[in-house]
Parts: sequence; structure tokens; C-alpha cells
Amino acid sequence: MIDFITFCDYTGTFAFAISGIRLASAKQFDWFGAYVVGLVTAVGGGTIRDILLNATPFWMEQTSYLTVSALALLFVIIFRKYVIRLNNTFFIFDAIGLGLFGVVGIAKTLEFGFPMWVAIVMGTITGSFGGMMRDILINEEPLIFRKDIYALACVFGGIVYYICILAGLSPAITQFSSALGIFLMRIIAVKYHISVPVLKGEE
Repeated sequence: MIDFITFCDYTGTFAFAISGIRLASAKQFDWFGAYVVGLVTAVGGGTIRDILLNATPFWMEQTSYLTVSALALLFVIIFRKYVIRLNNTFFIFDAIGLGLFGVVGIAKTLEFGFPMWVAIVMGTITGSFGGMMRDILINEEPLIFRKDIYALACVFGGIVYYICILAGLSPAITQFSSALGIFLMRIIAVKYHISVPVLKGEE
């Protein structure tokens, strides 16, 4: 049996890779280009997190993350008629990846002995920076800089994580609640058009 964090890590990798490959397909990238975009989406945020934590980037120690990203490409190729044509496919997989990776970032940072506020920052970086790199690669305005609730959903998940720790809940329940909180925050924000006010310059 794998622990919940490992499950989040691989499932988040698969989900984020699909979201990147899905957008790359819309830009008519070839298979290799789509794989690169998917891989960067999946490992980008975690790589920055590990560098800041002074740790070896996780994917450099295990080839499984490259394999999972390749499986995501294969999944999109096989089920492309359903994955590429459905406009909400990207959103669902991106929201899943955001929630799962946010928890992975928080848990790993706490394991390194950092305080909770640092863990929340690292969880936000883990969850959202891969998507930022993805958007840059496909020449889109990064989603994290738009008015959508995206990175702030990770912050919310971090607060949920902290509350669960204070409540004395088990690690598995704490991590699940945090991931679910991030996912639901993202879903609710989009469904009800909740956004961050735009900073307007001079007109």
C-alpha cells in the first residue's frame, strides 16, 4: 500500500501532465512538444520547491515521473476525441493537479522542518508554478496572474491543512481535507465567477 502523499504525487503528475498536453494539442504541438509541455507542467512547481528547500529535484531521483507523464501523453493520444474536444477537460485535470500538488508541497516542506507559513508558500509554488511554466511555453498569459482564484486556492488549502493539524486529525485526513479544499475552492470560484479584483492602471 502506498501512502496518501505518494498517491497525490503520482495522480497529480498524471493530471497536470494531461492538462499541459491538452493545451499543447490546441496549439498543434507535435507529440514530443506536447510531452515536454506536459512534463514541465507536472514537475515545474515541485522542482522550484525542491531548489528552494535545498533538495535534489524529485524527478532527478526517480524516473517514474517521466514515465507517468509519458502515460499521460499516451492517454491523450488514445482518448483524444474525448479529451481534446471537451472544453472542461483541461479545467478538471488542472484543478485535480492543483489540489494534490498543493498538499504534496506542504507535507514535504513540513518534513524538512520548516514552519507552517513556509509550507503554505511552498504548497502554493508546487501547485501553481508548473501551470505558469506551461502557459509561458504555449505563449499564453499565465493563469496565476489573472483574476481567477488559482494560487489563492492553494493558500486556502494550506489554511485547511493547518486547522486540521490543530484539531489533531490524522495525517491522511488532514492531507485529504486540504486537497479537497483546494479543489472545491477552484471549482466554486469558477462556477460562481468569484475572482480577485483587478489592479487598474491609469486610463
